Amino acid sequence: MVTRLTAAGHGAHPPTSLERSVVRCDRAIRGRTDPATDPPFDSRPPLTRPTPCEAVPDSPYRHLSHAYGRNHFTLDRPFQAILRSHLGTVPDLARLGEFAGKDLYEVADYVDKFGHPEHIMWSVDGERVDRAWMAPSEMRALEWLLKEGGVNRGPYRRGDWFEHFASLYLIADPGIGCILTVTNQTAYAIHKYGDASAQELLPSLIGEEDPIRYGATWFTEIQGGSDLGANRVHADLREGRWTIDGDTKYFASNAGLAHLALVTARVGPDGRGAKGLGLFLVPEHDREGRRNFLVRRLKKKSGTVGVPTGEVEFHGAHALLLGDVEQGIYYTLENLMVSRLANSMAALGIARKAYLEAYYYTQTRTAFGRRLIEHPLVRRDLLDLEIAIEGALALAFLAVEGFQKSWRETPPYGPGYHYARLLTHITKNVTADMSAYVTKTAMELHGGLGFLREFPIERWHREALITPIWEGPSNIQALDLLEVIAKKRADRVLLEEIERIGAGIRTGPATFALARARIEGALNTLASYSEGEAQFFGKDVLNDLGHAIAVVALLRASNSLPSPRLGRVATLYARKYLEGTRYDLPTTEEIDEVIGIDRAPAVDPVA
Repeated sequence: MVTRLTAAGHGAHPPTSLERSVVRCDRAIRGRTDPATDPPFDSRPPLTRPTPCEAVPDSPYRHLSHAYGRNHFTLDRPFQAILRSHLGTVPDLARLGEFAGKDLYEVADYVDKFGHPEHIMWSVDGERVDRAWMAPSEMRALEWLLKEGGVNRGPYRRGDWFEHFASLYLIADPGIGCILTVTNQTAYAIHKYGDASAQELLPSLIGEEDPIRYGATWFTEIQGGSDLGANRVHADLREGRWTIDGDTKYFASNAGLAHLALVTARVGPDGRGAKGLGLFLVPEHDREGRRNFLVRRLKKKSGTVGVPTGEVEFHGAHALLLGDVEQGIYYTLENLMVSRLANSMAALGIARKAYLEAYYYTQTRTAFGRRLIEHPLVRRDLLDLEIAIEGALALAFLAVEGFQKSWRETPPYGPGYHYARLLTHITKNVTADMSAYVTKTAMELHGGLGFLREFPIERWHREALITPIWEGPSNIQALDLLEVIAKKRADRVLLEEIERIGAGIRTGPATFALARARIEGALNTLASYSEGEAQFFGKDVLNDLGHAIAVVALLRASNSLPSPRLGRVATLYARKYLEGTRYDLPTTEEIDEVIGIDRAPAVDPVA
């Protein structure tokens, strides 16, 4: 539409200022510029005088959101820089960034307000169907993400986890992200541990084959929650076929949507705790076409509305054993690494969306005669938020790198796998805490508007609050961290990796030395504790390590690109989270360099 505006039919007169604004805004949204008409980067207005995009014809939703209608990939230059520091190139995610910033952004908010899944228990013919009635727009968005976006395809066709997790960051919405993640976890388990018949299901789970199938991971039960050793759902081998009985899988994501589910079930006598669990693939229907499990109800939740969450029970369900029956708990914990990294990406993506809403809102809202972004207190808030996001982002993709290197390992795992586990527990906790903090502050920057459900910033804070709970709350992450250090000695690999990174640090050596000292100090202090003391202070160790490793990750990215901006972010992050002291007062230009993520130095696509 914008192209037609300045096409030959309108060529009799020079483009008006309005037409130029529309074209410029349209290109900005799509991540394109035209040297002939767009001003060079250095001559564009400062942050206090943004170019308005109100003239772009679009959905009425644009009146509710400042982040809507923008390409969330092309504007996020710190994100591109982190990716390039790991990959040597920047994946082409512009198409997904446009979808995430427009169609998906509106669909997710609409579903939260008006499109909640509904449980259809009985058909008009009196058949038990137990299906979730989903908003058609959400189902179309999911189909686009799986087929056109290829979100779940990369790990199995290219062995690439970076683009998968980067995509979840851009998607951000935890409901839609959860549907994609549990489907991917199902594909992951089939890919690694399924027999030939199970492998035939893989293409439909990753968007390569119609009809699309959705997966699920039903591990926890009402009596135990994160304590899988308390599970009671059990599996029995009868006449050469595994059957599953019991209730209740209590927080069953994708209940009523899933065509296949990963299910933990107790095998053999009770009393073996978590080591007595096998991992099974349970289809929605058995070989005779009968329902294989029942959905008791869907739950009402504060957020994550896009994913139907219910209670599931089994009555002689036919199941396919995955891998070795004695290794079920290890397969399950390995599978949880995928979802914990996905949870980290959701937390980061939610925080980024909230930041975008606040960042652009403060450029248009005036108070006391000035735009909000011109007030020092507001600029300090934005600086704090961006530093927190980028530190967690660098930490998270360091964890993705660890997983990328070790994901093909099987039990018994090697040191690389346990190191990836260590980083995953730390990352899951740091990103979740960061997301709750960022979204709360972004709400505050909107004032009373931030508390109104009609605007998306309120939802982003609600969505952020699930991320500390999903996939094991902070206490579970701390306990698992202690276990992987005490029993698997993952701390040794961590220290070796820190030394390896340190050898490449040329800019910011003092900041690196501080971070390394904090890591060594946290581990030495942990080694001096009794078991009870270690558990009491476990979350302190988790956070101390997380913030110090985040500084190391930022410095590594800064030196490898190189990126002086990321180096300054690392210094500011260390000052706040390692030293606990005030920043040296930055200049206006230094603050703009950090908070203006869409104006940060451009990132070359390739090294």
